[in-house]
Amino acid sequence: MSNFTEISRRGFIQRAGLTGMAAAFPGLWLPQAQAQSDLRIGFVYVGSRDDFGYNQSHAAGAEAVKAMPGVTVLEEENVAENVSVERTMESMINLDSVSLVFATSFGYYDPHVIKIAGRNPGTVFRHCGGLWEDSDPANAGSYFGYIDEGQYLNGVIAGHMTRSKRLGFIAAKPIPQVLRNINAFTLGARSVDPTIETQVLYTGDWNLPTREAEATNGLADQNVDVVTCHVDSPMVVAEQCASRGVYFCGYHASQAELAGDYYLTGAEWNWEVPYRRMVEAVQNGDTPEQFLRGGLSDGFVRSSDYGPDVTAAARENAEAIRTRMMDGDFVIFEGPMRDNAGNTVIEPGVAREQRDTWLERMDWLVEGVRA
Repeated sequence: MSNFTEISRRGFIQRAGLTGMAAAFPGLWLPQAQAQSDLRIGFVYVGSRDDFGYNQSHAAGAEAVKAMPGVTVLEEENVAENVSVERTMESMINLDSVSLVFATSFGYYDPHVIKIAGRNPGTVFRHCGGLWEDSDPANAGSYFGYIDEGQYLNGVIAGHMTRSKRLGFIAAKPIPQVLRNINAFTLGARSVDPTIETQVLYTGDWNLPTREAEATNGLADQNVDVVTCHVDSPMVVAEQCASRGVYFCGYHASQAELAGDYYLTGAEWNWEVPYRRMVEAVQNGDTPEQFLRGGLSDGFVRSSDYGPDVTAAARENAEAIRTRMMDGDFVIFEGPMRDNAGNTVIEPGVAREQRDTWLERMDWLVEGVRA
């Protein structure tokens, strides 16, 4: 049995006679025990914590934190990227005495985390994916993983498995992290065959199942035979690919049980590693890094197991590249490199290595992408 417990804010509100406040915090999800502990930590998710995707990957990281000594963990799911997240964070701080907040969705940071961090200098805020600036509150910071390494490997496998030379990428929004994944996937595929093209379809938001299904079927109708995605829950995309006989490369977590034999591999998060690292820093009286990043070699990301149809040649190629990534001997974004409009975006001889923050402001799509 663990030496931690979790608090129910709904129970607190009811016992305190503050039932009117409950209506101000929709989408509340919390466990039901209450006890004292040394460090109280809040996790905020934009979607469901069992979405087979982004939010589930963070919830898995939270589960690992719960096993650490001396912590109480609170979680809230389905919190929108608007003033709702401000209310949620203020509630965690003021009602539950949370002193470390993990805000996990891209749209939470500016202005919401910045605003609440400024009001609560005694609380540590860490945001997933944002790029912390010197002008931001000193108690804020960001963490992320180089999952484009996993997407590059997805692309290598897709490049071996495609017959039509047409790949599909279903994306929520054209923000830098998404563009970086689209580009890495395409570069991986074109390392196998430079004639391969990637068709990108944007849905417009992180979780729009109907549009994701329409996009998947639209790509299948265009003779696309391998699809990947960057949406919060790849569940619908995986299931639709399997129903249409299209290979699928997963994202965030493993969707192998959804896509069956059509699952090739996937790029997965392993949030346990950075979360434990940041929690341990706070427990030791230290300040967690304000710009925390890591890739395959750091254990922040990993690849899914290969599906049954992946050929020996594809596995061998991907594993050779993975070894180089693990050794720090592989650069994804290296010049000369052109965008899909023919402009040079990385000059010859220039290597943009993973920790180069220039990549975190990416606003272009690489040659071979159609969007």
